[in-house]
Amino acid sequence: MIKRLPTTEKRNPRSANIDALSTLAIVDLINSEDRMVPKAVGSQRRYIAAAIDVIVDSLREGGRLFYVGAGTSGRLGVLDASECPPTFGVKRSLVQGIIAGGRRALVRSIEGAEDYPRDGAAAIDRKRVTSRDVVVGLAACGVTPFVHGALRRAGQIGAATVCVTCAPEVVRSIPADIIINPVVGPEAVTGSTRMKAGTATKLVLNMLTTTTMIKLGKVYGNLMVDLQAVNDKLRDRSLRIVMELTGLSRVRARALLRRAEGKVKPAVVMHFRGVDLPEALRILDQHGQSLRKTIETPVGEIRSTKHEIRNKSKRPKRRRTVGARSS
Repeated sequence: MIKRLPTTEKRNPRSANIDALSTLAIVDLINSEDRMVPKAVGSQRRYIAAAIDVIVDSLREGGRLFYVGAGTSGRLGVLDASECPPTFGVKRSLVQGIIAGGRRALVRSIEGAEDYPRDGAAAIDRKRVTSRDVVVGLAACGVTPFVHGALRRAGQIGAATVCVTCAPEVVRSIPADIIINPVVGPEAVTGSTRMKAGTATKLVLNMLTTTTMIKLGKVYGNLMVDLQAVNDKLRDRSLRIVMELTGLSRVRARALLRRAEGKVKPAVVMHFRGVDLPEALRILDQHGQSLRKTIETPVGEIRSTKHEIRNKSKRPKRRRTVGARSS
């Protein structure tokens, strides 16, 4: 039971007469409310960064990232997760979205599906979440039982937990290690959290996965060098990236990509190192899949790097610690 009405459920005095306004006035009003979102998200930069560091550490140790939500929040989590494989070339299992009500809830409202904490816990168990994983709860109002159940179960397992909510009133009751709380205020239409709260959530998710993938070496400069070229647009983008990074003509870049089996990052390494695909892949592994380190490390240092990695693999792993919780 909610003791204090969350901000996301309160009436917005600025839109009290929205139904009496002209079309243009309604558009202007909604737009003015939307302008509050970036500032609210920016106020949470330290918590967002802390969450990213936890996610990066977990993924480097073989863990996975799970988003858990209901309604709009759940759909945004599934959307963000589904974009990671084509954009960053990762396995579909690495970032996953869990939505209350399952796949049907992606295209139709199944609001009652969010009412039971045990269902959230069961979803975590079905995914076989472990202590190496990170579970990010998405709940605009902060009190969604499905999300709370999932976070509690994940915490019991030992997984790192994060929650994104736009309701400051319920922060202390959320069972998460890190809480990201962009306060965007009441919605233009009371309780319609698909609006400002949804936009804020989307911005946070963009930062979480994009920054994580950058830290994992999936981006060189601002180019998505690990993209999966699964359609004509992405194949053309792959070609343009290779041309830009190598200075090759379109014809020669296409031939290089063909030898690299369509993979941008190995193609660039093949060009700069003068090696074949298997050797390019090996060198990338030696440098933690970082294209920058691979092509900027002098050739003579490759062997010493390999020796250091072997020695490092024998060292005991340091225990991962979870970032501070928001108050």
